Amino acid sequence: MDIIENVKEGINSIKANKLRTILTAAIIAIGITSLVGILTAIEGIQSSINDSFSNLGANTFDIESKRANRGSRDGKTAKVFPPLTYDNLLRFKEKFTAGQVSINAAVTWTAEVTYASQKSNPNIRVQGGDYDYLVVDGYDISEGRSFSQAEVTNGAMVVIIGSEVKKSLFANDENPIGKEIKFLGGKFKVIGMLGTQGGSGGDDSIDRMCLVPTLTARKLAAGRRLNYEVTVAVNDPEKMDAATGLATGLMRAIRRDPVKSESSFEVKVNQSLAERLGEITGYLRIGGFTIGFITLLGASIGLMNIMLVSVTERTREIGVRKALGATPLKIRQQFLIEALVICQMGGLGGIVLGIAIGNLTSGLISDGGFVIPWVWIIFGVVVGMIVGLISGYLPAYKASKLDPIDSLRFE
Repeated sequence: MDIIENVKEGINSIKANKLRTILTAAIIAIGITSLVGILTAIEGIQSSINDSFSNLGANTFDIESKRANRGSRDGKTAKVFPPLTYDNLLRFKEKFTAGQVSINAAVTWTAEVTYASQKSNPNIRVQGGDYDYLVVDGYDISEGRSFSQAEVTNGAMVVIIGSEVKKSLFANDENPIGKEIKFLGGKFKVIGMLGTQGGSGGDDSIDRMCLVPTLTARKLAAGRRLNYEVTVAVNDPEKMDAATGLATGLMRAIRRDPVKSESSFEVKVNQSLAERLGEITGYLRIGGFTIGFITLLGASIGLMNIMLVSVTERTREIGVRKALGATPLKIRQQFLIEALVICQMGGLGGIVLGIAIGNLTSGLISDGGFVIPWVWIIFGVVVGMIVGLISGYLPAYKASKLDPIDSLRFE
């Protein structure tokens, strides 16, 4: 019951000094707002960064034929593995459920494309891709449409062109959709055009690409063996390891690789982008936490100062309580409870403001959605309690050590 009475006395004291309580809670609220707000904004920005890096391939990996090592090692000739076949990859796509799968193959990087009397340079990339190719690799259609499932299944003579191909063949902003262009001995109907991606270097720029269905690419190869590969997109980059492990096991089963032997194919994960994403997020969190912690430290010092002033103002009250039998422990409890209540009031207000300001900031500088960081909310409540205990202990200790006779004489 003594603790309950102390809680009531602490709350009554807070009510009796509303202005001081509001100012003190505001100091804590500002500190918590800074901490939670910055970290909430970082969570929202991270969501936007995840989407951006996904479009750059941070959530994808490729499975392709294994290249034979040149020469020999320890007197042994390097083992040569048979290349991946279209049937291998088709079976893989049918059975793999942990991500979106695209089967693709490059036909040539030196094609010459013609339309009417216009002709491109012989540096056009002809690429075969299926229905999921554009989605998996993060390319956008700016005009027209993507392949239909029927066109992919039947190997239709349709093509999606890059922006550089349009500039080379279609003058005066002529709409290429529905027109027929020629390359590699075939006529193709243009059904879509890719948005400008920017040069990726060399002759394999997406802007200089003609994309045809994978089965159509097989026809264009004219009996030549294509180097097929699959690209797998995982929704969550953090589940990349699990997805690559599952894909490796499934492909080994399809290829019938013996147990304990090396895989007859290669799995390539875009580690550079994924690792860079982790580094950026880590730096943002460290910086945000440091700034928020420094602000909160200043708020705790302000709280301690106000509580010390409160002890001085209430010296006679403390003397009366001690004269009536209050022990030093009860005096300490009263002041600690006051500090804790004030901190939690400020902490809850700071959490609400922090979430609002953090999401507003995130929305202004990125495309991140509304985020409620439950971890940081719990952290804010705990920090508020710790700040109250630390900031309130010195004033409470000072109050408990006051001499009751001197306190009653205090003016």
